[in-house]
Amino acid sequence: MTDSPSAFRYPKRARQKPPASRYIEMFLEMMVAERGASENTLSAYRHDLEEFSLFLQRRGRRIEGSDTENLREYLSQLRHAKKSISTQSRRLSVLRQFYSFLLAESFRFDDPTQRIDGPRLGQSLPKYLSEEEVERLIITARSSEGMNGLRATALLELLYATGLRVSELVSLRSSNISRDGQMLTIRGKGGTERMVPLSEPAREAVNVYCEAHFSEKLEGKSREKTAVTTSPFLFPSRGRSGHLTRDGFSKILKDLAELAGLDPSRVSPHVLRHSFASHLLAHGVDLRSLQQMLGHADISTTQIYTHVLDQRLRSLVEGSHPLAQFDSQSVSRESTDD
Repeated sequence: MTDSPSAFRYPKRARQKPPASRYIEMFLEMMVAERGASENTLSAYRHDLEEFSLFLQRRGRRIEGSDTENLREYLSQLRHAKKSISTQSRRLSVLRQFYSFLLAESFRFDDPTQRIDGPRLGQSLPKYLSEEEVERLIITARSSEGMNGLRATALLELLYATGLRVSELVSLRSSNISRDGQMLTIRGKGGTERMVPLSEPAREAVNVYCEAHFSEKLEGKSREKTAVTTSPFLFPSRGRSGHLTRDGFSKILKDLAELAGLDPSRVSPHVLRHSFASHLLAHGVDLRSLQQMLGHADISTTQIYTHVLDQRLRSLVEGSHPLAQFDSQSVSRESTDD
């Protein structure tokens, strides 16, 4: 019997592997030892460097021997592939760091990235939810039943109370919470530690969740769940990481948004981090304190949130400045005369 044409399948073409480079491995080891780079950062850097290495392999070059022209050609290819400006900028940033490392370690005597102009990034304002929208999310989580509802409430209250990065939130351990329950100790980017205060609603949500979780342990679960119930993580799972994943939490937020009548595409862990920062600034928290709570190494990173101050300052001027009051009274009189 002859196979029909539709039954025939061409074999999949295997993805070409980049040549192994001990220089990439040495660079990544330096990132861990000297800068305390996280696993996510290392994975992203490895991917970007191997992509460039593969690009060079097709041209008979190795990454440690690349020149400026190779870099320009690579960036041009990224543009033609319609990669976003942020992606182009990130990849060039990784290459700058890599070749700076080779130069500092005398593996090269020049830096081919020094004569490269990066793509211009427009300053985009952070996306955030209104206070009323965050309240709707929290109310929706609190009205959800069972352990999933308690976990969603604890996650949401913690994130909105602290502005943690999603990776910091999902990997929290019980030991990160102080004995009195007032503070969280977080090890963030670069291995730096910071302390973040917990609000009363967040403490309550975590306590209720932990008590219910502990009760489940005492009830004697199956051997299949033993790894979860004895986990040191606050939000355990049976996955490889041992805790709730970032994607898992994002899915929880999308589901809550839909139930709360919000557009799920507008809701993500990072949007809630932005909301935390924007709302604190709007209520008078100073920029330096916000920088410490967010774990930013440079205050210039925190300054993206000052957009909320524009409206606040405008309201202060319109409500307090004598000329503004005089002007509004004049307008009122003119409308009466008419």
